[in-house]
Amino acid sequence: MIHHLTVASSVLASTLRGWRGTSSTTRKVEQASNDLILFDQEGCPSCRMVREAITALNLDVLIMPCPTGGKNLALMQRESGYKTVPVLYDAELEHKTHSADDIIEYLYQKYRGESAPQKAMPNWQSNVLSRAASLSRLNAGMSVRAARKAEKPLTLYSFESSPYSRPVRELLCELELPYQLINLGKQQWSDMGPAKARFTLKPYQPIKHSKREAFMAMYGDVQVPFIVDPNTGIQMFESKDIILYLRNTYALDEI
Repeated sequence: MIHHLTVASSVLASTLRGWRGTSSTTRKVEQASNDLILFDQEGCPSCRMVREAITALNLDVLIMPCPTGGKNLALMQRESGYKTVPVLYDAELEHKTHSADDIIEYLYQKYRGESAPQKAMPNWQSNVLSRAASLSRLNAGMSVRAARKAEKPLTLYSFESSPYSRPVRELLCELELPYQLINLGKQQWSDMGPAKARFTLKPYQPIKHSKREAFMAMYGDVQVPFIVDPNTGIQMFESKDIILYLRNTYALDEI
């Protein structure tokens, strides 16, 4: 019952954001492996807008969770000189970018060769709605919790607006567990809808040569969230099961 309420409030958060961060407007992006690192706080309104743009651009990024009171936030401040998230580090160009406006513009310029569309850029309305989305989740994914350290980053297949993925990302942030975020944004009409009730009467087929096709070839379906933990060998679907796994494996306090 509690998990259903969690998902319901996550649906509300996505609705307040107009379901931005659902679709990848780019089918293929030339991106070096592990070149982007985002110092991020899941419940942060500005970080959310950056992650929405990252989904739209079909990018993957190493997330360094920076919950309030955590070590990563102090590390970010020491290494970058910036005091607040989001901060993007591009390892390919050894370039640091701060603030949602600058990060979004930088990503569009680099990966699309054009200025970011106005609808992707922060403004007073999007700031208000993003704050409302955070409040609908009771500011989950913002404060640190005691946790065991993961020797290697986890991998999470997700896309920003996914109501089932958001609670997983919130917990990863609170536990301060770095993870490679693989965006599986929707790219065609038949991708829309839940994995078990897509908006198509035909057998589901992702776009060829896409990350969604590669995922389906490996795991038999395209469904998020899906987590891979190289520290334990676990690979797992279903947000409820993933949350329970993360709590049992890494959390040191009662959640």
